[in-house]
Amino acid sequence: MVLSALIAVAPPNTAEYIILASILAVIVGLYSLLLGLARLGVLVNFVSYSVIVGFTAGAGVLIAANQLRHLLGLNVPSSPVLIETIEQIGFRLPQTHWPSLILGFGTVALILILRKISPRIPAALVSMVIAGSLMVILGPGNQGIRAIGELPRGLPTLNNIFEIPIGWVTQLATKALAITAIGLVETIAITRSISNQTHQRLDSNQEFVGQGLANITSGLFSGYPVGGSFIRSAVNLQSNARTSISSVFTGLIVLLAVLSFGNLAGYIPLPALAGVLILTAISLINKNEILRIWHGPRGDRLIMLVTFLATLLIPIEFAVLVGILLSLGYYLLQTSTPRIRTVLPDENFDFLLPDTGKKACPQLGIVEILGDLYFGAVHTIEEYLVEYQNQHPQQRYLLLRMNNVDIADISGIHTLESIVNAYRRQHGDVFISRYRQPIFDIMRSTGFVEFLGTDHFLSRDSDAIGYLFYKILDPVVCIYECPYRAFKECQNLPKRLDFDEIDLHTEIAECDINYIDANTLWDSLHSDAPPTLIDIREPREYNQGHIPNARLLPLPTLIADPYQLPQDERIVLICRSGRRSERAASFLSGQGFRSVSALHGGMIIWEAKNFFEAVDDINPN
Repeated sequence: MVLSALIAVAPPNTAEYIILASILAVIVGLYSLLLGLARLGVLVNFVSYSVIVGFTAGAGVLIAANQLRHLLGLNVPSSPVLIETIEQIGFRLPQTHWPSLILGFGTVALILILRKISPRIPAALVSMVIAGSLMVILGPGNQGIRAIGELPRGLPTLNNIFEIPIGWVTQLATKALAITAIGLVETIAITRSISNQTHQRLDSNQEFVGQGLANITSGLFSGYPVGGSFIRSAVNLQSNARTSISSVFTGLIVLLAVLSFGNLAGYIPLPALAGVLILTAISLINKNEILRIWHGPRGDRLIMLVTFLATLLIPIEFAVLVGILLSLGYYLLQTSTPRIRTVLPDENFDFLLPDTGKKACPQLGIVEILGDLYFGAVHTIEEYLVEYQNQHPQQRYLLLRMNNVDIADISGIHTLESIVNAYRRQHGDVFISRYRQPIFDIMRSTGFVEFLGTDHFLSRDSDAIGYLFYKILDPVVCIYECPYRAFKECQNLPKRLDFDEIDLHTEIAECDINYIDANTLWDSLHSDAPPTLIDIREPREYNQGHIPNARLLPLPTLIADPYQLPQDERIVLICRSGRRSERAASFLSGQGFRSVSALHGGMIIWEAKNFFEAVDDINPN
């Protein structure tokens, strides 16, 4: 990436090219530093664990494959493409240098033996010292075994970046942004893979700051953009390093070694070093985690597999980006297709659960939204609810459970309004329960609470269903049409399904209904001219408790022959909650009855006021 960024500005092997590389490193460092100071490390949350495992395993395979050429003593050029590396090694395999292979395998065997003896032994360091000593013993020629070679000594010179033309900086600013993004992603992928093994907390913002300072320092001392290294980090971890101070010691030791013993590096054999790196690479392939992900959700399995293959087949820095984009796409797919399901009470009526095996209430549907109401998800939610309404046209009322909704935007609010309008066009309504306070605040600030009505927001499930059962649902449907008992409130409700020839679907016209409250009725019963009381409940309800002198006349019987009632008397209709009385009063008004009232709130209010306690003095007439 650095090459592609610089080659368009200055040719390689020139003074300008070196200076531009330093400028690029400083700009990358400043970008990283600013991102860390701005606390934007949260961006790495999109690097899923499946990406880390796939990327780590792929990196391990790449490292091992690239070290095979040194282990076999083959003169094969380094290549970032795995297939090309394997082809070159396979083509030159007959040219294997056996002394190199023996030394490499001997180093691997020694490391494994030392680790088995004691994990505290620095096996890699001991094996490299022994291998280097062997090279000294072998003397000139070293049996054809290649070594690292002498390292240059001395410190790099400090650049004066203030003398750099500003035009060069502007030319590299955009390119530096791309390198920063890839470098940070790759570094975070490495640090997360290491932290998953050490169980240490990862501070992404601090990683950004650290990489920023490293790049700035590199640029000031004639270096080019730098980042995390899987090889160095893995070797450090395998050497039992546990804290960041290990990197400080590593740096100081390398500095001391370069300045004092750079010539001794010429004795470090490449096959031995390759053996160390191959063992390190194998340790990067976490077989247990790979199997766990493989047997887990399909999305995680796909992300891991694609990231692994991308790491092997394309440049490693872009492989991380592929994994992140795939994770982000999977996340968007998951959040844009939230689960929506219908729920009903369990057998004990304690919880609302899906797939209880019960028949749904013909009046009330309960739908639970398991996801967020944002622009990417609203289409799925609206599509499901519209389809649900079409499949259950008899359900005029909908209860939405929203305890799993954490986010709602204006698109979500518009979707809710659309659903409410759809139900209200069918003379029904929508109610919301189990909502979170932040979501309610958004609904209130956007005007949705006023649009729906504050009484349509119900907190607990039990309160919501009880309220809807006694205040909203039509008891005529419950008693005379519905054979099911979906809710706890239905269990003691009488069922009369033997009135097939009687049309109980009478419309309620509120303007034609006169209401009488419990206090006024109580006073009227103690007057000289009490009204005629007609209890239109079923016999079982009536026998459980009724107002004295009230005549039992179930609603179907009343509708079948309304003229058995006196038209010249004041009539008060009584039922459980007032809904059946409203229906009967509306029906009688349409039949010419002019002095009919419905007890507001029915027997529920009457019982709540304890009017049963003193009934002896009620006028028996």
